[in-house]
Amino acid sequence: MVLAVGGLHPGESTERVIENCRCKLYQAARIFRRPGLNQPGGVGAVHPEGGFVTTSAGTGVSTHRQAGRNQASWPPPVPCWLVHRPTTSDVFLSDWEKTGIDRFTVMLRWPKDHAFHTTLHGLDSPTVIAEAIRQAGMLIAHAEYGVPVGHHFLMSHLNYTIEPELLDSGDHSPVLIEVTCTDVRLRGIRLSSMTCHMSFVRDGRVIATGEGSLACIPPAAYRRLRGEYADASPFLPVPDPVHPALVGRTDPDDVLLAPTKDPSRWILRAPTANKTLFSRTHDHIPGMVLLEAAHQAVFALAGSIRLYPTSLRLGFDRYAEFDTHCLIEARPVSRMRPEELSPGDDTICLSVTGHQAGQRIFRALLVGIPVSP
Repeated sequence: MVLAVGGLHPGESTERVIENCRCKLYQAARIFRRPGLNQPGGVGAVHPEGGFVTTSAGTGVSTHRQAGRNQASWPPPVPCWLVHRPTTSDVFLSDWEKTGIDRFTVMLRWPKDHAFHTTLHGLDSPTVIAEAIRQAGMLIAHAEYGVPVGHHFLMSHLNYTIEPELLDSGDHSPVLIEVTCTDVRLRGIRLSSMTCHMSFVRDGRVIATGEGSLACIPPAAYRRLRGEYADASPFLPVPDPVHPALVGRTDPDDVLLAPTKDPSRWILRAPTANKTLFSRTHDHIPGMVLLEAAHQAVFALAGSIRLYPTSLRLGFDRYAEFDTHCLIEARPVSRMRPEELSPGDDTICLSVTGHQAGQRIFRALLVGIPVSP
């Protein structure tokens, strides 16, 4: 088969052009309707990767999303390249549709027996919510707003709030993510940036809400932005970790903190052997690594308290580089502005920051609840 692509841009590979064409196919043909299936009570649709779906008239929700808890009956995961994950096991989304102007519904396949996204104190992992926010934003940017493969995504903030009483680690039924995009800005006809507001709904109940912002940077502009760091790679020795149990982990390769003399400060580790956290070649420490480091810092500070995060507000100030150690610090928060967080009497509030070469990399505000054994 010959694919007419109209010529390559300088430095652009044939493979990348093919992937960009696939992006455009997803954008232009989100749903192909099958003749003869537009009957009362159901509409037939085919997604570009195959997989026939029947939607209930007037609901905008695929019937397989309402059809019980058998994971084998779910549609396959979306292509890895749409969410920037190299392996299917790390892809948590399996379907989506446009429901209005800048509004979408995305289906979350809650991972079962994932090596990294494990349960926490018997409850569903908060890292799944955070990762789903990241993946849903990228999916919609590529498939619905036509952002080409090869563009870089920059996060300025990521927030989530979880209703732990509605979580059940044994419930692997599908979760619908209702997404509303605001502050959608275009550069010409191409998406420049947006903020995605999300509600996670399982069995008609909102189990979590979240928000994330992203900016889309073309490869050439990204190289100019990164300058001498554009081709950076890890080279510093990875220090020994704190004991995994201190941060709610069992595998040392999942631990992102190395001890210091101060029990509330740690050196950020970059264990690149962990392919969930370092899934591909990066020129900086990924934002999701910093998010996980914030989680682990509050677990370490909490000590014997079994802490479950119910709310996180995470803001990124600059890139975390590989050439200098990043210092992570966690502190209790005694007073907070009401618009930031409104913890209850039984909650624990902590602030986590990351600094590198005297500059702040990120700041996180986290609220958690103690969980009984």
